[in-house]
Amino acid sequence: MADNARAKRLADLIREVVAQKLQRGIKDPRLGSHVTITDTRVTGDLREATVFYTVYGDDEERKAAAAGLESAKGILRSEVGRAAGVKFTPTLTFVADALPDTARTIEDLLDQARASDAKVREAATGAAYAGEADPYKKPDSEDETDDTSE
Repeated sequence: MADNARAKRLADLIREVVAQKLQRGIKDPRLGSHVTITDTRVTGDLREATVFYTVYGDDEERKAAAAGLESAKGILRSEVGRAAGVKFTPTLTFVADALPDTARTIEDLLDQARASDAKVREAATGAAYAGEADPYKKPDSEDETDDTSE
């Protein structure tokens, strides 16, 4: 349990250090303000860290940002080591976060569902029932309910 908490604290520290360094310390134009660090995970032995990031832009900007992060990996790792003060600085692996793409896909599906619902609602306006409004059979009068007593 203690190792888990330690890994979580180290992951939070790595996320903060990398985000600050990307924002203020690295002069690479490929790593502009459109790169956002979303999450960081550290293995239980604290040897490897996975840093998830998003890039707001087109595919070309995403590829450029991935190359920029890869080239800045050494600087970022040394900065993490300086801030963390651990015996072994974890290796950093950068992974593009799929969350924005997944959210965009879900939003598109919801828009399609809303459009479909609107078409159904429009078709239902002014439509009449195929049969009677109440499809359940009911006795017409009191006489029918007494037929079994005769």
